[in-house]
Amino acid sequence: MHNRGVRVFVLALIIAVSAAACGNEPPGEKDYVGRINAARSAKDADFLSLPKPVPQNRKAELLPLVYYPVDSSYNVPAELKPSSESPTLTMPTSSGEMRPMRRVGALEFTLNGKPLRLTAFVEAGSPDVNHLFVPFRDLTTGTETYEAGRYLDLDRTVTGLYELDFNLAYNPNCYFSPLYSCPIPPAENHLRVEVRAGRSSRKASRTSRLCHCQGRQGSRPTVAARGRLRF
Repeated sequence: MHNRGVRVFVLALIIAVSAAACGNEPPGEKDYVGRINAARSAKDADFLSLPKPVPQNRKAELLPLVYYPVDSSYNVPAELKPSSESPTLTMPTSSGEMRPMRRVGALEFTLNGKPLRLTAFVEAGSPDVNHLFVPFRDLTTGTETYEAGRYLDLDRTVTGLYELDFNLAYNPNCYFSPLYSCPIPPAENHLRVEVRAGRSSRKASRTSRLCHCQGRQGSRPTVAARGRLRF
């Protein structure tokens, strides 16, 4: 009887393990997707109720915001390493203004099996070096996503290790209005892969006309901000 009881227990354990292996989502996946989707809904509510960054006369056109489905494979570990490039860079903006930025380092990571890197910046002369700005373009830019590129924000860590989650990639505020002056991602942050995560763009949207993405000298922005809202 004892041996029979052991066999039954082992069989039950095998069935339980097999059922877990065949589950639709790994442990924690459902919570992760739920958190991202909840934050996206909260951002829609904020943008609908607040006067900025979406102008009142464009809320019906631009809201709710459009996203790729949440995909945890685009949430990858990254290591910030010192950059071999010049420490400062003058970054063009959507308004034609040139904005001095300081390279903090290069984030090295692997996405879909490909080793990649993105430079992280802070504004030159800014006393705040605890928030890293990571603008980027990829092979979806200008077709499935905004032609001026997208942004990620990171909180500085003491270890140099980061969670680089492209599900949090967002559009600069010049997507909503030409009154914003938004940095254009430099060539070193052009990824030669498709990043189908985070914000996407409506096919029929007219917003691409709002951003003079090559930079137009002489234009004067009335608002200079890239926005710190995430998701």
